[in-house]
Amino acid sequence: MKHLSPTTLTKDEQNVILRATADHPRDHLIISLALGTGLRLAEIVGLNVGDIYTPDGTPRVRVRIRKEIAKGGRAADVFLPTKLVTKLKRFWTWKRRRGEALQADASLFCNQSGRRISRRRVQDAWRKWQQRAGFDRLYPLHALRHYAEFRIMWSEKRRFLEFQRLQLEYSA
Repeated sequence: MKHLSPTTLTKDEQNVILRATADHPRDHLIISLALGTGLRLAEIVGLNVGDIYTPDGTPRVRVRIRKEIAKGGRAADVFLPTKLVTKLKRFWTWKRRRGEALQADASLFCNQSGRRISRRRVQDAWRKWQQRAGFDRLYPLHALRHYAEFRIMWSEKRRFLEFQRLQLEYSA
């Protein structure tokens, strides 16, 4: 039996989808969170405002994924990339302008009725954005997690190789 690599977006596809969603703050941030952190769909839709923001609206750099929304009920910490912090600042302003709840226990991502967005709605939006962006194939939302894992793994490998190079230089 062949072992296939997990499906993942190319760097170009990532850029295309982010450009396509740029004028739609909620969907753009959902996709950016998945790409930048590798969070699962249930974790993203389960986020509350207080998980991501301090009471004054400042984005947290280190986000605690509560055990209630984490896979297997295991709480975890996720560090947000710098580019994501900038997007989160814009999203706070957008939520405030729309009159969405900003209390710590309020849903981070809301539907048109102001209630927590559903997994199905996020999956449907993801499919729609891929079609609008002109993708030649449709990826499952989980592919964004694979992209994040690959990006993190590759950056760790580069740091390790640089460390080895420096050690060899030092010992020579």
